[in-house]
Amino acid sequence: MSRPVINPAEDKPLVALAPVPKALATTLLMLATIIVVLDQTIATVAIPQMQATLGATPDTISWVLTSYIMAGAVAMPLTGYLTGRFGRTRLFGVCIVIFTISSTVCGLAVSLPMMVAARVVQGFAGAFLMPMSQAFLYDMNPPSQQVKAVSLWATGAMIAPMLGPILGGYITSNFGWRWVFFINLPIGIVTAIGYFAVMPKFPAMRRSFDGLGFILIAVALCSLQLALDRGTQEDWFDSTEIVFELCMALGFFWMAFFHMRRSPHPIIAISLFANRNFAGAMVIGFFLVGVVLSSVALVPGLYVNLFGYPVIQAGLMMVPRGISMTIALFLGGRLLKYIDGRVLMFVGLLMVIFALWLNTGFNLQMGNDRIIMTGLIEGAGSGLVMTVLGYLSVSSAPIHLRTEASAMFTLVRNTGLSAAIAVFSALLVYNTQVNHEELGAALGDNSLRMPALIGHAEMGARIATIANAELTRQAMMIAYVDDFWLMMWALILMLPVVLILSPVRVPRGVAAEPVVIGE
Repeated sequence: MSRPVINPAEDKPLVALAPVPKALATTLLMLATIIVVLDQTIATVAIPQMQATLGATPDTISWVLTSYIMAGAVAMPLTGYLTGRFGRTRLFGVCIVIFTISSTVCGLAVSLPMMVAARVVQGFAGAFLMPMSQAFLYDMNPPSQQVKAVSLWATGAMIAPMLGPILGGYITSNFGWRWVFFINLPIGIVTAIGYFAVMPKFPAMRRSFDGLGFILIAVALCSLQLALDRGTQEDWFDSTEIVFELCMALGFFWMAFFHMRRSPHPIIAISLFANRNFAGAMVIGFFLVGVVLSSVALVPGLYVNLFGYPVIQAGLMMVPRGISMTIALFLGGRLLKYIDGRVLMFVGLLMVIFALWLNTGFNLQMGNDRIIMTGLIEGAGSGLVMTVLGYLSVSSAPIHLRTEASAMFTLVRNTGLSAAIAVFSALLVYNTQVNHEELGAALGDNSLRMPALIGHAEMGARIATIANAELTRQAMMIAYVDDFWLMMWALILMLPVVLILSPVRVPRGVAAEPVVIGE
């Protein structure tokens, strides 16, 4: 089937900017996207220093991360209503200012309550920046350039989480944990000033506020996030708290679904999911982002704990993955003009599946070449899929719901990431314990020749310690392989979803001479 070609006269953006203001606006929007995503992971390595400074316990310090994620999850469904009430341009600018101020307060925090309160505000403001930046980039470009713009956005959204722990470790080691937050101050100031100077107004549609729908979805998201964040600490289903929170999440999601189906003005436009391409993109995005970024979160521990790499070198081992993902995101944007997006997604998923299958062959004797090769393949495959998913998440929605569609995609990908990290981390710990017991039982005292060492208690204890350490390494290696198998099968189940999507075709055309704002 031939590719649709745009008439040059129709190849116009929703809102046009002169070349220089457009380039500046694109840069500012990408900066906003990157700092919001970075703040989800950059603070993780600074937690030990924060705990000592703020006088927190290991259980309470986790709220520094949990509060940010929960606030973002609760705020995300409000995106559609607030953009209609205040306008995209004004809301985005205000959120940049609030995010910058709250980041500064985080850096100045002298107590845990002060830190958590500032992180809640930071997460709430940051929740709107990411989906709005995607919608802005889409609407600032003509149809023939929109997939390129979305690919650029996806690059920042996917690469920033990989850079977060590396950058956070460097800043914390050299300047202290407070600079993990202070680094947002100059970026935020520059972004806010430049944004208000160049961004025009975008069309928005005012809508009624669905208070009941917001309460239902907020309680459901908070309950789910609490269960995911505290599950490992509370031993999951052995904990009454975790079971209660998961039941709350399920119940309130169920009530929210039926309420939004009947409400004339729901907090989340359920009509978006009537488009099978949008619904399919949400399902695939939930699993793909969860698998890819949870792998990014878990693999450095494999490099450090089992292969003995220094932390910095472990971070650098992730760079090839990021490079191949970036190349694939931009290459995918070009290919999408000539190849059906379903083909790109299918090929990309197969590449990630193949990389995970190679990961199941990891062992303690392998070299760096296999690690780098699997990272390159996984990065390239996920980049191809994310190009199509990013495009579908906004192109499948009408103009007045475009920001809300982007917000839903961001919410789904973040929820998928939280769920995947919780599940795979818990399985890693559990399987390590199980494998250790099984290996220990198979080894037995006779293999250590302990009877021959009855008269040498000190040597026997030393051998037992060394043997236990090696058993732990082997058990953990097997546990990582088990995780890779599960990740692989999760993505295999996504292949049929690609097949039921409608054709994903990006029109080609030559940019017209639109009416330009700012000349």
